[in-house]
Amino acid sequence: MTDTPWWNPGRHADRRPVLLARNRAQAAIRGFLADRDFVEVDPAALAISPGNEAHLHAFATQAIGNDGQARTMYLHTSPEFAMKKLLAAGETRIAAFAHVWRNRERGPRHSPEFTMLEWYRVAEDYGVLMDDTAAMAQLACVAAGTRLLRHGEVVCDPFLPFARVSVAEAFARYAGIDLLATIRADGPDPAALAAQAAAAGVRCAGDDTWSDVFSRVLVERIEPHLGHGRLTVLDRYPAAEAALARSCADDPREAERFEIYACGVELANGFGELTDPAEQRRRFQAEMVEKARVYGETYPLDEDFLAALAGMPPASGIALGFDRLVMLANAVPRIDAVLWTPVP
Repeated sequence: MTDTPWWNPGRHADRRPVLLARNRAQAAIRGFLADRDFVEVDPAALAISPGNEAHLHAFATQAIGNDGQARTMYLHTSPEFAMKKLLAAGETRIAAFAHVWRNRERGPRHSPEFTMLEWYRVAEDYGVLMDDTAAMAQLACVAAGTRLLRHGEVVCDPFLPFARVSVAEAFARYAGIDLLATIRADGPDPAALAAQAAAAGVRCAGDDTWSDVFSRVLVERIEPHLGHGRLTVLDRYPAAEAALARSCADDPREAERFEIYACGVELANGFGELTDPAEQRRRFQAEMVEKARVYGETYPLDEDFLAALAGMPPASGIALGFDRLVMLANAVPRIDAVLWTPVP
């Protein structure tokens, strides 16, 4: 049946129970948010800038004006910029189930178009978002008629208290690397991290940046261990890997960024949000320099977003891969199985 198109009646009948479980999970999460006074918003998908992180890739299009002139626009990779503008406008608790698009991403856990659940809390600590995500994982399980998230042979019980570990602690525990020792006052030291990674048996190349080595260790040595048995919150990312998060008050080498894992799969990415427009501009510019170096292209900065950031109150925000959560709750191995109409 795997070669049968998704719209074949027989195959659709096989797929339908999971798709209905997806709908139940979405309805339950909407109820959870409404009970906590969140306003559901509907951000536009077309944007001046799709985001300014070096390794995110967008779909571009041409918007033709009434004068016949073409202007490049992008399908957003996240509704973040639009939603933060709403926070600057005065909203205090907002959420969106948004279709988002990311190019160069396709695989068992990646679709070029997918559903992101993003929500923000003004004047609240980013730790509350961890509790929100755990509750949503529980709701997805209930909707699927199970207690466990499952990916392959690995299971995770979201009803258990989640584990919380810093990135530095995880690097020490699973790779024997002293991560913070590789971050100097003037920034990350690529040679220092590469030396430790090589000693741990992680392959490094002579032209690797600090971020290259960091990502390789994270993917190869850290992520496979996370979210076994219970949800894992990987907290306090290095500031160099947290372009949109504010720095930790007790150590500027780290930032208020976390990711939540279940069964070795990343589910959500959250922040204590950066609200300094000058610092945000500097970080975006640095990201685009890196994007130009690696991929030979850049995206424009959203000047309206940077202007709005000056009026945005302190807030915490998070993006959850809704399709991945449905995958794990229903124990299906591929993201296409939980999409009503998979991308061709």
